Amino acid sequence: MSRSLGDAVAHTVGVSAVPEVKSFLVGTDDKFIVIGSDGVWEFLTNENIAEIVFPFYKINEPETAANEIVR
Repeated sequence: MSRSLGDAVAHTVGVSAVPEVKSFLVGTDDKFIVIGSDGVWEFLTNENIAEIVFPFYKINEPETAANEIVR
């Protein structure tokens, strides 16, 4: 689990300051990127996120899309 820098108590139970990093190639067909914490990805799949975001992408309302993901 990666979390916080300098959290000595959390470190004793396995929390690490080393982030998990993944790389992806972005293609010409990709329309948007959603960056979220584990609190988002724990409850929503990539497909769920795409279904939520795409209508707001079409009308150029990224903040509304973000609010909808949180909701």
